[in-house]
Amino acid sequence: MAKVVTFFVMFAFWVVMSGMFDAFHLSLGVVSCLLIAHFSHSLLLYGDPKSWGRGFFGILFYLPWLFWEILISNLQVTYIVLHPRMLDLIDPQLVRFKTNLKRPISKVTLAQSITLTPGTVTVDIEEDELLVYALTESGAQSLAGSAMERRIAAALEGGK
Repeated sequence: MAKVVTFFVMFAFWVVMSGMFDAFHLSLGVVSCLLIAHFSHSLLLYGDPKSWGRGFFGILFYLPWLFWEILISNLQVTYIVLHPRMLDLIDPQLVRFKTNLKRPISKVTLAQSITLTPGTVTVDIEEDELLVYALTESGAQSLAGSAMERRIAAALEGGK
């Protein structure tokens, strides 16, 4: 079942991104997507098939919030960079914190969300600990127990 779903998701994405609708290109897309589905179906759809729908819709509700956070962080970093006393505002730090997320996909989503947000980069994930670089002290303090972690838990772990 996971292979079939992965094939259709990949093929739909391929058709949208390629913009080629002739038989030659569509057949190449089918072959490519079949290979991708065969070798990597467990990456896209992890765990129990009953949780796939919850995860899909959870991410759909999470993404608009994430895009808003990315916009706000962009404005904050822009303010810091353009400020005449930029060096006084920057306080780079490496922060290690534990996450309460249990599923691997949830931890990866948290790490990628942190990295997508300007001013922070996830450096390492080890078991339940994340190591994150933060441009400012306020950015570093907002990482542990963040709203981002709670929203990911609600989206991918059933609100745990």
